[in-house]
Amino acid sequence: MDKENFSISITTDAPPQAVFDGINHVTAWWTKDLEGNSQNLGDTFRVQFGDVHVSTQKLIELKPFEKIVWLVTDSKINFVDNKQEWEGTQIVFDISPKEDQTEIRFTHVGLKPDLQCYGACSNAWGGYIAGSLLRLISTGENQT
Repeated sequence: MDKENFSISITTDAPPQAVFDGINHVTAWWTKDLEGNSQNLGDTFRVQFGDVHVSTQKLIELKPFEKIVWLVTDSKINFVDNKQEWEGTQIVFDISPKEDQTEIRFTHVGLKPDLQCYGACSNAWGGYIAGSLLRLISTGENQT
């Protein structure tokens, strides 16, 4: 377990390819309010959650069925003093087979306990990863 950055691991019966495809289908599990592309190396996309949070991510690492990394290049979180707390952080999805299941290890590198948004942001990530992403991968149905 990563004690510096927010991290959560989940397992699913789905194969690594289905997990990889599900993660890359951002509008099906995180938010429908997405501008840009989120599927190919170098893609940049912006997500917005009303007037609470908006951020831009760049897909900087893509290893099919193994790893996805987004770099947060711009952010505005309206409920904290430093609105740009996420800028320069990385959102990492590690995918690995574990016996007859697939493990997803999600780490938001830079989302540390001393940040003002840590409580709310880590709680939200937990819901998205263990909730809507896992349901999407398990059922194939959009969760947003």
